[in-house]
Amino acid sequence: MARIALATCAELPALDDDERRVLPPLAERGIEATPVVWNDPAADWTAFELVVLRSTWDYTLRRAEFLAWADAMPSLLNPAAVVRWNTDKRYLRDLEVAGVPVVATQWIEPGESVVVPGERGVDLPAIARADEYVVKPSVSAGSVDTGRYRKDDDEHRELAREHVARVTGRGGTVMIQPYLSAVDAFGETSMLYIGGEFSHAIRKGPMLDGPDRGVEGLFREERITPRTPSDVEHKVAELALAAIPGGAELLYARVDLIPGADGSPIVLELELTEPSLFLEHGPGAPDRFAAAIHRALVS
Repeated sequence: MARIALATCAELPALDDDERRVLPPLAERGIEATPVVWNDPAADWTAFELVVLRSTWDYTLRRAEFLAWADAMPSLLNPAAVVRWNTDKRYLRDLEVAGVPVVATQWIEPGESVVVPGERGVDLPAIARADEYVVKPSVSAGSVDTGRYRKDDDEHRELAREHVARVTGRGGTVMIQPYLSAVDAFGETSMLYIGGEFSHAIRKGPMLDGPDRGVEGLFREERITPRTPSDVEHKVAELALAAIPGGAELLYARVDLIPGADGSPIVLELELTEPSLFLEHGPGAPDRFAAAIHRALVS
C-alpha cells in the first residue's frame, strides 16, 4: 500500500471534515493517507512517497520557516517553487503583467509612510473611485487580519492607519484595495481545478462587515453554496492559471473571482498552497481528487 502525508497544522491535526472526504477514495486506490502537522519535529517525512499540502493555515506569521520546510520536502504537491510564489499576494503584480484582470491594489512596504484613503492630500489611484476599501497583509489566509473601512469616517481612518502600521511594523507588506460592492449581492465565485481540469465552483457570501477587530481561530466563517460559473468566469480563471510559473505541475488550484466595477469578473486571489477545495459541494470531487493524487504517485 502506498503511503502519503496530508500536511496540516497543529490546530487541525486530523484535518477538517471536508478535507477528510478524500480519505475513502484514496483507500479504495490502495493509498494510505496520514494527516501530519507540517512543523511537527517528530514527523518522519521519509516514510511517505508523497506529501500533499492541505490545511497548513498557520504559516502566515512564520512564512520563512514554512518555505524552508517546503523546500526540504522531496515530493511535495503543490511544488515548493509554486508555494514560494503563491504565499505572498504580490503575485497579483505578475498576473497583471500577464494580462490577467486583477483587483486594483495599492501596496505599502515596510518603512514607507503609513497612509490611508480619505486623508487630506493622499492620492491612492487604486482607490480613487471607491467609497470603501479593504486593508490586508500580502501574506495572509482565511481573511484573518483583513478589514473593511469607509473613506469618509474619521474613526475608520484612524483604525485603518493602526491596521497598516501593525502589519508594516512586523515587516509585512500591506495591500489596500477598493471594496467592490457587487460582492454584497453576488458574492465571490471560487473555481476549483483538480489535476489540471475544472472540477466545480462555489459561491462565497460577503464576509467583511467592518474594520479588523481580530478573528477567533484560523479563518473567518464562510457561507458556501454551489455555483455554476459563467463562460466569462471560466475564461478569466483559465487566463490566470496559464500565467502561473510552473503551473503544469499543479495538483489543485482555486481561482477566486469577484465582479469588478463594470460587472466583469476579476481575480481577487489565486490559491495554490492550502486552499479549501470545498469537496462537499462538488459531486464526485473527492474521487477526482483521489484520482489526481494516484496519478501523481504513479507518474
